[in-house]
Amino acid sequence: MSEQQTPTVVLVHGAFADASSFARVIPELLADGLSVVAPAVPNRSLVGDSAYIASVVRQIPGPVVLVGHSYGGAVITVAGVEENVKGLVYLAGYALEEGESLGELQGRFPDSDLASALVYTTFPLEGSTEQGTDVSVDPARLPQIFAADVEPELTRVLAVSQRPLAAQAFGEPASAAAWKTKPSWGLIATADHTINPEVERFGYQRAGMTTVEVASSHLVMLSQPQQVADLIREAVRTVTG
Repeated sequence: MSEQQTPTVVLVHGAFADASSFARVIPELLADGLSVVAPAVPNRSLVGDSAYIASVVRQIPGPVVLVGHSYGGAVITVAGVEENVKGLVYLAGYALEEGESLGELQGRFPDSDLASALVYTTFPLEGSTEQGTDVSVDPARLPQIFAADVEPELTRVLAVSQRPLAAQAFGEPASAAAWKTKPSWGLIATADHTINPEVERFGYQRAGMTTVEVASSHLVMLSQPQQVADLIREAVRTVTG
């Protein structure tokens, strides 16, 4: 592999959203001539989701810059150990330590507004008589908590088209911390009401990341796509050499 080969950018969405949350960033990256992949994350378990994204990454020829939003940050923390991942970008995300769970990291800090707006529903577990628990956000409260600076007509759609996260994912420890061996960048959304910005800041500082702070809601890719694209561009330039 050439050291100068331009990496593919893999965009990993978080909980309560899907890959369309990158709809305003993807055109920016494509206009730069970058290859982009935005897979659908199952949102069933941190172990399974990380394994799935790792399998996507392994099948991409050449280097990869892995970008994770929110819960997607936890996913790239584990999946990012794949050999062809050359850099990690966290967008208002969880940068877990090895052996740490989402609940443990979040529990170090005061709850965000999200905690009181969560809705729990059941779903059938394949091959089991037991049921799993899905976590989503009260649709009436999602626009303000998740995307207060995104146009209301869009947030109303987001509220009723959520991709829930299985509750199991909150308690699973990260089996690896890819930021220990890969250059990493982090964006702190300073007006975030979904993840306490201090959770983001703590994780990034612990990892020694290059960080930027953006006045944005949690859904920074839709509210500030230019600043998100610029951070990804910086990561691509750095790892390309």
